[in-house]
Amino acid sequence: MERRPDSRGKVRDIYDAGDNLLMVATDRISAYDFILPDEIPFKGEVLNRISAFWFDKFSDIVPNHMVSIDTADFPEEFAQYRDYLAGRSMLVKKAEPIMVECIVRGYLTGSGKKTYDADGTVCGIKLPAGLTEASKLPEPLFTPSTKAAIGDHDENISFERCCDIVGTEVATQLRDLSLKIYTAAADYAATRGIIIADTKFEFGMIDGKVTLIDECLTPDSSRFWPADSYEEGKVQGSYDKQYVRDWLTANWDMTGEPPHLPAEVIEGTSARYREAFELVTGTEFASMKENE
Repeated sequence: MERRPDSRGKVRDIYDAGDNLLMVATDRISAYDFILPDEIPFKGEVLNRISAFWFDKFSDIVPNHMVSIDTADFPEEFAQYRDYLAGRSMLVKKAEPIMVECIVRGYLTGSGKKTYDADGTVCGIKLPAGLTEASKLPEPLFTPSTKAAIGDHDENISFERCCDIVGTEVATQLRDLSLKIYTAAADYAATRGIIIADTKFEFGMIDGKVTLIDECLTPDSSRFWPADSYEEGKVQGSYDKQYVRDWLTANWDMTGEPPHLPAEVIEGTSARYREAFELVTGTEFASMKENE
């Protein structure tokens, strides 16, 4: 698109559209807080359409900011870009973001596994002894964090600190809604052969109501594991960008600019995203772009 975005995240561009915003999921990919030099084909469209699927599915649990992903519904000023925007963009209501990341963990892995191994806790929450990599937790945990600027790391905070930041009433709503959506999503995903190990939600205020915003239950905001190969005690395969992270870990010392990804890593990652779409939605992935 020739028009410059009004704001730009690691992988998304945002355009002001009057009463609404147009959020565009690019094919950029980030890992270890770096934006990589190569794009992943179809990634933006997959993430955008998976979010739309969940927003529709859980609209009775929590209001969300989605207006439409149909380019015919977008303001006229975006008409000339319709082919580029097809599938990868979402017209959303403007919201006042709540400055807390709402993380729900259903399984022990990642940073939670490190702190558990050190002192038996995850984000300050004491857990039973004897858990290992990929153990299912006794119950899902709400582990909020602060929102960091691009390039900085989010910081895990206690529920009490969350209350200090946003107020007890809002913090309680964030916790209860996050756990409710995660549980419903995990139950549904289990019927589709996916384990949702953990996920991150973002909320904002629209018309005085706590509203689900940003992306929802995508392979970028969640760990999706194949249920048929799940085995407690080992690192799981996944439908997210772990494939990219693993290649970078083996081939880059994290200094200077990130290297270009080999063609097989780009295609393998794209294939994983498309497979995640098909499993989650139960439909075959076909790009909404007319010229694909």
